[in-house]
Amino acid sequence: MGDQSAWGKKRYNHVMPTSPYPVIGHDWAVTSLLRSLETGHAAHAYLITGLEHIGKSTLARFMAQALNCTGQPVPCGQCRACKLIAAGKHPDLHLVAPEGNTLKIDQVRALQHDLALAPMEGRFRVAILDCMEKATAEASNALLKTLEEPPPSVVLILIAPEAEALLPTIVSRCRPVALRPLSVEVVRNALVERWGVERGRAETLAHLSGGRLGWAVLAAQDEAVLARRMQLLDALIELTGQGRVERFAYAEGMAADAVIACETLRLWQTWWRDVMLLASGSGATLTNSDRLDALRDHADKFGVEQAKEAAAGIARTLWQLAHNANARLALEVLMLDLPTA
Repeated sequence: MGDQSAWGKKRYNHVMPTSPYPVIGHDWAVTSLLRSLETGHAAHAYLITGLEHIGKSTLARFMAQALNCTGQPVPCGQCRACKLIAAGKHPDLHLVAPEGNTLKIDQVRALQHDLALAPMEGRFRVAILDCMEKATAEASNALLKTLEEPPPSVVLILIAPEAEALLPTIVSRCRPVALRPLSVEVVRNALVERWGVERGRAETLAHLSGGRLGWAVLAAQDEAVLARRMQLLDALIELTGQGRVERFAYAEGMAADAVIACETLRLWQTWWRDVMLLASGSGATLTNSDRLDALRDHADKFGVEQAKEAAAGIARTLWQLAHNANARLALEVLMLDLPTA
């Protein structure tokens, strides 16, 4: 893929402290990428997966910078290419995101037209396709042709919450980069050292983040993020004491916005995980430690098995929503499966 002959002459570094898009944590992913560039074994397509706000887009920008950086060490964060990519303005960087709630075939076709041209400034044209799980079947099949026969000097970076949300034929043609939640210590230290958050507050946010630094930063900067989280947990607790009518009404409201629905379900997943941990007597770190009394109440009422079933039901629903199932129907089924106090 492309001209890799010059890569071995450059020095690669897994830190980029001067860039406005530093990768914090995920050292294994950064090291693996830079080593592949140095040895000339980079892939023509990558699939970055992981939870929302875990750093997928940040890593994708870092990869784009590494591919086109002209400074030392690579990526330097200071050269023209690095700065333009960080700002999303490099002529060889193509950012594709869903229009509304769908990534459409017209967007893929327009991208394919651009990728067929030679790079304007850099060594590579880099396309970052965000929320790939929202691509229509037509868009996915169109992109598959590019993945099968990529133009020279082109690198595709796909972003999705999980590989299972995409066509297996697409996944098989990408090098996987599965990002895992960061440790509490990494999130806490990043909040303190980079964003100037008071240590006690940083500790709390690090626990609540579930290893998602992006969420922790948002919560530190906007009180509404924490308020929203409290509302969603209060709603879950209330629903466990309500009947079918109230649950279906809540499901109808959730179905109106797929993004909020998925945000809600992922938060609820952490809740039932915490309930399982408490009910089983595990000493593992809890995500929602600020709601300990309510967690203990649910652990006593529902136990390990019901909490496990609730978490599994949420996972199934998230999978269904990612595969364009009828949102209201999927959420109504989940509501019936939630434990009842």
